[in-house]
Amino acid sequence: MKLLLLVQDEQRIILDRFYEEIASQFDDATIMRLSSEEQADLKGYFEQYIKCDEYDRIVLFLRFKKEIRQVAFLRAIPNLVFLEHDAYQNYSKSKYKGVFSRHYKKIPWVRVLSSGFTVSRKLQAEGIDALFVPKCYDDAVIKNYHQARDIELGFIGSIKNKTYTQRKEFLEKLSTEEPLLITRTNSGDDYVATLNRVKFFVSADIGMGEYMIKNFEAMAAGCVVLAWDQGEEENNALGFKDMENIVLYRSLDELRNKLHNLREDDEKVQKIAANGQQLAEQRYTYTSTASQLAKALIPPLRVPCKKRVLFFHRYSYS
Repeated sequence: MKLLLLVQDEQRIILDRFYEEIASQFDDATIMRLSSEEQADLKGYFEQYIKCDEYDRIVLFLRFKKEIRQVAFLRAIPNLVFLEHDAYQNYSKSKYKGVFSRHYKKIPWVRVLSSGFTVSRKLQAEGIDALFVPKCYDDAVIKNYHQARDIELGFIGSIKNKTYTQRKEFLEKLSTEEPLLITRTNSGDDYVATLNRVKFFVSADIGMGEYMIKNFEAMAAGCVVLAWDQGEEENNALGFKDMENIVLYRSLDELRNKLHNLREDDEKVQKIAANGQQLAEQRYTYTSTASQLAKALIPPLRVPCKKRVLFFHRYSYS
C-alpha cells in the first residue's frame, strides 16, 4: 500500500517521530508538511504537488477549522482518510458541537481515525466509517528518571483555552483544598523533568469524553495519574483499571478521598505508578500506535457516490 500523509508544519507538540513511525509501517510512504497558508488552500497545493492516483491512501492530519471550509475539494480526493484527535468536541460543549458529524456526512465515503473509543462508537452510530486509533506519547523523550519526587500533586499544561474551562474550574477549586501545583513548561526536556518531580498527576479532562495525551505521558514518566473518569467503555478499551494502573474519580470529594487513602499506603502508590508506566510503554508508544493506525487503513474504503466521481473529473493532477 502506498501512503501519502499530509500533516501540519507547525504544531505545539513535535510529532515528527510519530510520522516517521507511521511511514515505517508501509513499503512506500510520503510525508508532506503543510504551512497554515497551504492548509487553507488544499486545491492549490494538490494541483502543484500531488498526483492523487499514485496513492492507495491519502491521510489528512490537518487543522479541522481549515478542512471544513474546503468540503467541495475534499470530496474530490480519492482514498481519503482523516486522522483526528479533536473529534471529542463534536459531543462536548464547544463551538464544534455537531460540526464534525456534519462535516464527515458531507463526504460519506471518508474514513475517520478517531483518538477516542467512545467518540468512534458514536460516529459509527451516525453512519460514519470511524475507527479507533488511540493517542500516544514519544517514548524516546518521555522517561521515568527514578528520582525523588518533590511535587506531591501537580498539573502541567494549559487551562486558558475555552475548551479547558471545566478543567480550569476544577483544578482551581482543588488547589484551594490541596497543595496542587498548576504550571506550564517548555516542551521537551523541561516538561519531562517537571513530570519526574510530580508524584500524583491530576488529569481533569472533564466534559471531553476521552483522555488527553498528558495521561499517557504522565504514566510513562512514573506518575500516579488521577484522572477524571471517562466511562467504562473508554477505560476498557484503553486498559485503564481503577486503583491498579490509574486512579479514577468523578467528583472532587472522590478524588480527595482516594488521595487521602493513598497518602497512607505508599506501597499501593508505587504499584499503581509501576503498572501505569508498564501500560503506557506496552500500548501507547509511537511505534505501537503507528502499527494500529496502519492496520486501520487496510480495510477497503467505502465507494464514493457517482456525484463525487463526476466532480473529481473536474480536476487533473497530472
